[in-house]
Amino acid sequence: MRIQRNRSILVGLLAGTLAVVVPSSVAIAAADDIQPSTPQTFSELSQPSPDVKMTPDYAQAIGRMAYIWGWPLVNMQNRRATITQAPQPSLMHGVIPVAPMNRLAMLTGYIKPTETFIACPNQDVAYGLGYFALKGNPAVIQVPDFGDRFWVYAMYDGRTDQFGTVGKPYGTKPGFYLLVGPGWQGTAPKGISGVIRSNTEFANVVPRVFMDDTDEDRAAIQPLISQIVAYPLSEFDGKMKTVDYSKLPSLGDAADTSGGETQWVVPEKFFDQLGDVLDRIPPLPGEEALYAQFRQLLAIADKDPAIKKALVQAAIDTDKSVIRPFLQWEHNGVPAGNGWNRSKNNAQWGVDYFDRTGTARSNLLDNRPAETQYFYTDFDSGGNKLKGDSLYAVTFPKGQLPPVRGFWSLTLYNDKHLFHQNDLERFSLGTKNKMLKYNPDGSLTLYAGAKSPGKDREPNWLPAPDGDFSLYIRAYWGKAGILDGSWQPPKVEKIE
Repeated sequence: MRIQRNRSILVGLLAGTLAVVVPSSVAIAAADDIQPSTPQTFSELSQPSPDVKMTPDYAQAIGRMAYIWGWPLVNMQNRRATITQAPQPSLMHGVIPVAPMNRLAMLTGYIKPTETFIACPNQDVAYGLGYFALKGNPAVIQVPDFGDRFWVYAMYDGRTDQFGTVGKPYGTKPGFYLLVGPGWQGTAPKGISGVIRSNTEFANVVPRVFMDDTDEDRAAIQPLISQIVAYPLSEFDGKMKTVDYSKLPSLGDAADTSGGETQWVVPEKFFDQLGDVLDRIPPLPGEEALYAQFRQLLAIADKDPAIKKALVQAAIDTDKSVIRPFLQWEHNGVPAGNGWNRSKNNAQWGVDYFDRTGTARSNLLDNRPAETQYFYTDFDSGGNKLKGDSLYAVTFPKGQLPPVRGFWSLTLYNDKHLFHQNDLERFSLGTKNKMLKYNPDGSLTLYAGAKSPGKDREPNWLPAPDGDFSLYIRAYWGKAGILDGSWQPPKVEKIE
C-alpha cells in the first residue's frame, strides 16, 4: 500500500495536479531569491578604492595604458592651452595662425616649410586654426560663398574625433553657423543657418580651402579667406565680418625645426595633466571602467611619492617604446597595396585607440574618410627604406590618378614628418600644379630624390633630403575607388 501511495504522489507531481499551499510571505521571498543579483548599471558596481596599497609595478602597468589612451587627449589640451594665449589673431613664429579662445585665424597662402606645429602638413590648401571652449559659450562660424572651389571646415572634439559636416562634400550653403557644446539648450537667433554641436566642450576648427599653385589663384582666394571668421555669439549682428589676414602680427621667434614637431606631450608632466582631461572629456560608452582605473591611479599617486615616480617612469618608457614607433608608417593604418598603408577610421576613432594614438603622433588632425583618404610609405617596391641618395619614380598609369572629386597630391616628408626645405621650394605635386609633364602614353611619372632627375623631368620632381624620407598621398573627397579601397597607389620604383 505504501508503494502504491508513493507512486500516486509521483504521478501527481509529474502531471502538475498536486496542489501545494504555502504562506504568501514565503512565496514572495522565493520570487525575490531568483532575481539577478548582478548590478545592472556602472554606478551600481563596486569602484576602485584610492586607499589600497598599490605596488609600483601595478601602477606602471595601468600607467602605460593610461599614457597610450590619453596621449591624443593631452596633446590636444596642451595645444589649445598654448595657442589661445594669443592676444589677437596672429602668426606664431610668423608661421602658424593662432587666435584667442573662440576665435580663429587664417593663412593667406600655403603654410611655410618651417612649420613645426603639426606633423605632415600639406601645401595644397590655405589653412586656418581656432580653438573653442563651448561650455556656455557658443561661437559663430562664417561660411562665405566658395563657388566651385573645394573647401571643408574640419571640426574636432577633445578626443580628436571629427564632428559636424561643413564643407563642399556636404553641400553646405554660405551663411552663419552656430558652434555649441554638448549641453547647450539655447535658441539660435534669427540669421543663423544651422547649429553644429560638439561632442565635448573642447572644439578645434581647421578650415581648409584648396588653392592652385598660381599667382592668379592666390589673388582669387583672398576675398574668400577674409570672410572665414569666428567670434562669440554675443558679437553676432547678421552681417558678414571680414579680416585682413595678410596683416597678422607675428608672435615669437622662428621655431627650431631640428627636433621635429613641437613636443606637445611631455612624459614627465603627463600624469599631472591627465586628471584635467578626465574632468573635461566625458567617457565614451564603455569607457567608464577605464576612467575609474585612471582616477584611482592619480589619487594614489597624489599621496604616494613612490607611485608617482613609477608613473613618470612608465610615461617616459612608453613614450619611447610605443609612441615614437608610430613615426614609422608600417605601424599606421592598414595595408593599401604596393608597399603603402592607408589610414583607418581617420577622425572617427571611437574606441580604436591604436589608430587614434598612432595618428595623433604621426599626422594629427586627419579628415574623416568621406572627406580625405591618406596613403603613406617609407619603402620602395623592393621593401627598402626610401633614401635621398637614390632616385625613385612613382608612375600613375593613364586614367589611374587618385579618383577624387576634390583634389589629390603626393607630398614628400623628412624622417620627422616635416617638409624638407629645398631650393625649388617644392614640397608636393598634384592637382594644384599646372606645369606637370605627362608621358606620351598619358601616364604621369613623379620623381623623388636628393639629386635632380634632369632638367626635362624637374617639373615632376620632389627634392628629398640625403637621408630617410617618406611619401604621402592625399585624396580629398574620394570617389568609389578611394572609399572602398579598390584603388591602390602605384609602386615606388628605385631607378637610380
